Amino acid sequence: MTFPQGDFSFAYPAVLGGLVLVPLLAYFLGGRGGAPAVPFSGTEPLRAAGAVTRAQSGRLALSLLLGALIFGLVALARPQLSNAFTQTETSGIDIMIVLDVSRSMLAEDYQTEDGRRANRIDTVKRITRQFIESRPADRIGITAFAGRPYLVSPLTLDHGWLLQNLDRLRIGLVEDGTAIGSALSSAANRLKDSEAKTRLIVLLSDGGNNAGRVAPATAAEAAAALGIKVYTIGAGSKGPAPFPLTDALGRTVYTMQQFDVDEPELTRIAEIAKGKYFAATNTRALSDIYKQIDQLEKSKIEVTQYREYTELYKWFAVAALGLLGLHLALEQTLWRRVP
Repeated sequence: MTFPQGDFSFAYPAVLGGLVLVPLLAYFLGGRGGAPAVPFSGTEPLRAAGAVTRAQSGRLALSLLLGALIFGLVALARPQLSNAFTQTETSGIDIMIVLDVSRSMLAEDYQTEDGRRANRIDTVKRITRQFIESRPADRIGITAFAGRPYLVSPLTLDHGWLLQNLDRLRIGLVEDGTAIGSALSSAANRLKDSEAKTRLIVLLSDGGNNAGRVAPATAAEAAAALGIKVYTIGAGSKGPAPFPLTDALGRTVYTMQQFDVDEPELTRIAEIAKGKYFAATNTRALSDIYKQIDQLEKSKIEVTQYREYTELYKWFAVAALGLLGLHLALEQTLWRRVP
């Protein structure tokens, strides 16, 4: 017989203690066969034949009874298979991440995990990935912007696909510039029809608004009117940073260039939209900022565990009754005693 898969257990394991009686019964009753129904005289051939028949039938009869007892006790202990499964209810948050991909994000004033110099865009992508991976219950989308915004990914719970699109993010996919207001407006438009109780925009830029058709403050006011909270991050160190250029021979050379974050503008956006401004002057600060936002905006996750049981006692009960029935049938036929 084939049983379903699962964890095997007994509902009443104490009943199995009765199995200790089986070897005792086998010991005390094992040598006894059924008494001969018709006594014979001392004739040796008949006596020998009677002994053989009595021993064989007695052992088989005892085996059937002991087998029925074993299966009966196992059935009374209620063997069962159980399968656990969980039901997860989430009250997630919808988040649009808005990332600056202007040329200034190539400045190398951040560091890799092993201490090597890294540019801003690669560092931002790496830490944004960690932030996304820490929020599996939330729908997250990404908008990138330079001289104009463009959609990298709509809101989705498929974070594997989302991260693939994040990895494809590059500098130079659109004309250069920093259209903060237009990018914020585009992200808010993606969230306006969301039914999530909490809707957030996390906007990161390393410059000041110098492109686009929407003023940052106007976009922030529109987001606030829609009930969308905006966190802003100013990326980059204060002061000149190494910036890669290509010389006439096609070689990469570095010059020290200054890229100033418009902190007053980013602070104003956050204040209007009930959020907060953070300055990410180095890699550790950027990582800590994402962790702070993660703590400030927690999703509610309720996990209920269920366990489903499949009862197996009927198989053992049927086996016990079958052996007992066979014993009774043989007692009335082959092993029937002649009065």
